[in-house]
Amino acid sequence: MSKIEEVRSAMVSAMKAGDKERKAALSFLLSSLKNKAIDKRADLTEEEENQIVLKEIKQTKETLEMTPPDRTDIIDECEKRLSVLEEYAPKMMGEEEIKEIIKGVLSELGIETLTPKEKGKLMKELMPRVKGKADGKLVSQIVGTFMN
Repeated sequence: MSKIEEVRSAMVSAMKAGDKERKAALSFLLSSLKNKAIDKRADLTEEEENQIVLKEIKQTKETLEMTPPDRTDIIDECEKRLSVLEEYAPKMMGEEEIKEIIKGVLSELGIETLTPKEKGKLMKELMPRVKGKADGKLVSQIVGTFMN
C-alpha cells in the first residue's frame, strides 16, 4: 500500500469521524504527495514519499517557529498538523546508529583523525547513506564530536 492510498483511507476515516483538523492535515499531505507524483509523471518510490512527509514536517515546524505567540489559532493548527504528519514520517536513526555509520565511513575512507579538511569528504560519503533516515543537523553535530 503506497503512502497516497494509506493517507487517503485515513482521511476518509477522519471525515467519517468528523475530525476536521485531522482531515485537513491529511488532505494537505495527500495533495503534496499527488502533486509530486504528477510532476514526476510516475508513481513515487517509498523514499520519495518519505522525503515529502519530512519536507512537510519541516515547513510546518518553520511556520510554528515564525508564528507570533499571540496567534494561538495558528500555533494549535500547526501542532495538530505536526502530530498527524509525524504518524507518516519514517523512523529516524538514533545517535548510536549514526555514530556506527560515521565510524564505518571513516574506516572506509582510511581516516583515523578527522580534520576540518577531511570533514567534507566524510559528509559527501555519509549524507547519501543517512538521507531521509536522520536529521541533518544531528548528523553534523555528531560528526563534530569526531573532530579533534
